[in-house]
This record gives sequence, structure tokens and C-alpha cells, in this order.
Amino acid sequence: MHRRFLFVLLAGVFSATINAQSPLSLKDAIRIATENYPTIKAKTAYATASAQLVAAARKEQLPNVNLGVQQDYGTINGTNGPLYGFGGLATASSGPAFAAQNWNAAFGALYLTNVNWEFFAFGKYREKVKVAQQVWQRDTKDLAQELFEHKIKVAAAYLTLVASQQITKSYEKNVNRADSIRRFVIARVKNGLIAGVDSSLANAEYSSAQILLTNARDKEQEQKNILAQLIGSEDTSFTIDTVFVSKIPGSYTSMPDTNLQHPVLEFYRSRIAVSDQQSQYIKTQYYPSFSLVGVWQARASGFESDYITDQTHYTSDYWKGINPNRSNYLIGVGMTWNIMQPVRLSRQVHAQQMISQALEEEYNAAALQLKTQLRTADNKMNNALSNYKEAPVQVKAAGDAYHQKSVLYKNGLTNMVDVMQAGYTLIRAETDRDIANNNVWQALLLKAAAIGDFELFEAQL
Repeated sequence: MHRRFLFVLLAGVFSATINAQSPLSLKDAIRIATENYPTIKAKTAYATASAQLVAAARKEQLPNVNLGVQQDYGTINGTNGPLYGFGGLATASSGPAFAAQNWNAAFGALYLTNVNWEFFAFGKYREKVKVAQQVWQRDTKDLAQELFEHKIKVAAAYLTLVASQQITKSYEKNVNRADSIRRFVIARVKNGLIAGVDSSLANAEYSSAQILLTNARDKEQEQKNILAQLIGSEDTSFTIDTVFVSKIPGSYTSMPDTNLQHPVLEFYRSRIAVSDQQSQYIKTQYYPSFSLVGVWQARASGFESDYITDQTHYTSDYWKGINPNRSNYLIGVGMTWNIMQPVRLSRQVHAQQMISQALEEEYNAAALQLKTQLRTADNKMNNALSNYKEAPVQVKAAGDAYHQKSVLYKNGLTNMVDVMQAGYTLIRAETDRDIANNNVWQALLLKAAAIGDFELFEAQL
């Protein structure tokens, strides 16, 4: 019996330990979100791919080195006449033009090495590398912007969930108050001390409080689902930390008013830089290209040199047919220049310049929006602080009024309507108090979002 009791006790302790769940702090939620959210993973992959494309662009100026080996078996009947091998749909048989067809066949082979190096192109490859670098910078800035905006979204969703939970608790208190009054009224009605209509009013008030509580819980569940989605999780069984909102941030007045390094503005500037660099790259294609070429070729054939006079001088031996017996080499330098390129590309350069101008206007629009957001954040901060100071006064006054009306009603000195009205005032005051602190944090978050420095908000946690 003792062992069985001990086993049950240990099992209960173990189960309680497993089920105990530490609250998910706001910092942990932000960390998990930046690690798990699919969009951030996608933009991280894009930035990594852009870095690889920079390395690929640097290697494009390397010379082309081609090695070719082929071994064939066939006839070499030739004929006089012009021929062009469109798309490689012709053979390269070379031999004398006989008066009649024959089917003498032997092995042949070709061994080829070709080097082609465009060693000077007026900076075309250098500008192409710069374009790739600017694309990488743009994708990196895009990732930084996404991280910043997602942190803001997670923090806003977390604060909203905190407010929803606090409002739910206030409505739970409201239900308890309504239930207490309802039970008191029902008992008095049964004893014939008050009119029966009061019980109807009390039941209606209790039902109204229950509906408000259900709606509050529904809103809380909705906000929890939103937060779970933003942190990249399907589990909504987590609890959150509501302690930090019991105080207000301490250094909200010392925050800077502007930040030119805002992630959003950095991203827009990077888009302009990409467009400008692409314009420079297009211009380099106006000019000619200088190339070095080098070729070494060896051929082998089973046909003898006097086969043109004696058609029996050939062999079908494989090894003799693929053994090289003639070689050639070639080296040279050349220039290629399509003189129509400037005509073709001038409009493209102009179009790219117009794209840069459009991107600059989008940058200006984003900067203007952030300035407006900053002014809005300052106004919200001032209003939130004012409400934060007034909320305790309102709650105390409403609580005193409700207590007074409840006592008067229980002593038959007022009616049920007055008690209900005082209850409405109290629940409104409590919900105003619940969101007053939260609104200060929300205003701080909005200002951090407008400035572009999330650390200014996170440092206050």
C-alpha cells in the first residue's frame, strides 16, 4: 500500500511538472518568430541566392576553355557544291569528289582544345558584378526590413493579446458581480421582500454579462491564433506574460525623432541603387569587345593520303583510325562590335533612368509616411499617458459608486436600475484601465516602428 501510494504521488508530481508551462515572454515570441516564420526563411534564402550570384558574376570574365573529343566511323564521299549546316543538321565528311558512289568506310577522330577570352570589354564584366552586388544588397535589405516589420507585428499582436486577456478577466469579475446581485435578488423575491420584476432585471443583467464575457473570450482566442501564426506555430496552448504591462516604459521621452537608417528606407534606397547600376551596365554594351583565341586541333583518319588515286588505300582498323596524324594550331586576337548597339540600347537606358526616378518617388512617399506615423505616435503617446493617469481615478470612483448603489439596494433605498447603471460604469472604467497601460506600450511600439529601431522598444521590456 505504501509503495502504491508513493507511486501515485510521484506520477502526480511528474504529470504536474510536464503540464506546467512557463509563460511565453514577448522577447521569446519575437525570437521564435524570426527563426520560424516562413516569409523570413524565404527572404533569407533569396539573400543567400543573391550572394551566390555575385560569385557567379565574378567568374564570368574567366576564359572559355572547351575540350572536344569525337570518334566516328563512316564514308567520306564528297561532292562539289555549296552547303551550310543549319543547326548542326549536316555531316562534316571531307574527301574527294568521285564520279560514282562507293561505300568504303574507316574510323576517324577529332581532338580539339579551344580557348576564347574576352579580355577587355570597357568594364562590362565589372559593372555586371556591381549589379549583382547591388541585387544582393537589395535582398539583404529586404530581409532586414522583413525582420523589422515582423518583429513589430509580433509585438503588436502580443500586446493586443495581453489587452484581450485583461479585458476577459474584467468581464469575469463583472459576471461574478452580476451573479452575486442575481442570487441576492432571487432570494429576496422568494421571500416576498421585493418585486419579482427585479429578478427579471437581475437575470437579464447576468445574461448580458455572460455574453460580454463570451465575446471577450472569443476575441482573446482570435488574438492568440494570430500570435501563433506570426510565430510560425500551430500550437495555441501557450500562456503569455502580462506582468510587464503593469508598468509603463521609462525612457519614452528620450527617443530620437528621426532615423535615416530605417530598414524600410534602406530597402527603398537599395532598389534605387540596383536600377542605377543596371543603367551603367547597359551603357557598357555600347562599346566593342576584344578577345584572345587559341585553338589546337588533331585529326585522325583510316584513309591514306593517296586514297584519291587508289580507293583501296584505307583501313577499317579502329586503333589506326583514331591515332592522330595531322595537327593544327591557331592563336589570334580580335575585336567584335555591333555598331547598332548604341541605337538599340539608348531607349533602354532612358527607360531604366525613368525606373530609377519612379523608385525615388516611392522612397519619398515611404519617408513621408514614416514622418506622419511618427507624429501620430507622439500624439498617441501623449494621449495614452493622459489616460493612464486618469484611469485609476475613474476605476476608484466607479467602484465606490457601485459599492454604494449595491449597499443602498440591499437596504431597499434604491432600485435595480441604479445598480445596473453603476455596474455599467464600473465595467467601462475597468476596461479603460486594462487598456490604458497597454496603450502606452502600443504607442511606444508605434514610435519605434516609425523611427526604425526596434531595440528602443525591446530595451524597455
